[in-house]
Amino acid sequence: MSKADQAARIRAGEGFIAALDQSGGSTPKALRLYGIPDDRYSTEAEMFDLVHAMRARIAQAPAFTGDKVLGAILFEMTMDREIGGKPSARYLWEERGVVPFLKVDKGLAEPENGVRLMKPMPDLDALLERGAAAGIFGTKMRSVIDAADATGIAANVNQQFEVAHQILGHGLVPIIEPEVTISIADKAEAEEVLRSAILAQLDALPQDQEVMLKLTLPEAPNLYEALVNHPRVLRVVALSGGYSRNEANERLAQNRGVIASFSRALTEGLSADQSDDAFNATLAASIDSIRAASVAG
Repeated sequence: MSKADQAARIRAGEGFIAALDQSGGSTPKALRLYGIPDDRYSTEAEMFDLVHAMRARIAQAPAFTGDKVLGAILFEMTMDREIGGKPSARYLWEERGVVPFLKVDKGLAEPENGVRLMKPMPDLDALLERGAAAGIFGTKMRSVIDAADATGIAANVNQQFEVAHQILGHGLVPIIEPEVTISIADKAEAEEVLRSAILAQLDALPQDQEVMLKLTLPEAPNLYEALVNHPRVLRVVALSGGYSRNEANERLAQNRGVIASFSRALTEGLSADQSDDAFNATLAASIDSIRAASVAG
């Protein structure tokens, strides 16, 4: 199956995108939630071995298939490793029917004007070349909005689209993720400013280019409907952002055309010590609930 088949799966599939891309900064928390305390490993290499084992267990679970999980976002080290005896991206697509994406950002810069931009990515072209060769369909990069500051939000969105143009040049589809922090007092106002800034950038894209958007679940239902329906947008997905799975699903179901791209909410309830039967049953219930909310929206 071709890139066109993968694009069709993402565009029209009734499911969601799994975020399996915890990086060095977020991996210890992910492992603790998975029942592996910090004292179970002493080096970064051991830490990444453990989180890869968690990701591989998820990817090989019976419920983790393309009819419900349309895509999965991978960390660079996951792309470089194997699952089930195959390179991870190939395993996901060839064995599970799940479209592989790659997290490409290198973390967040210091706060300025109410936002945290992405750190510089001087090696991005080389990473994109490796990703394309490995069978990656698209990428994801995250920045953060902590206030309804028009100057900061404009800078945030401009940076996201500058990087997106670079990614599109490699034949990959960028997932643009300017995350609005769920705890800020002016979240609704920030989301209005963000929508306008994104629409302006989308209108300027060439007709033959498409991007994806990964956005915090908004305060106003269907706030992002104009983005969902924009001809330059392949799909709009939502991050759980710290909401529990139940609340994330409830909010998601209120937004037409938006599907989930959850990380912590996907793995909620999973434990390294669970039997395979218990692990697979817990994950299957999680996948079913997130898919249902994605389809309901």
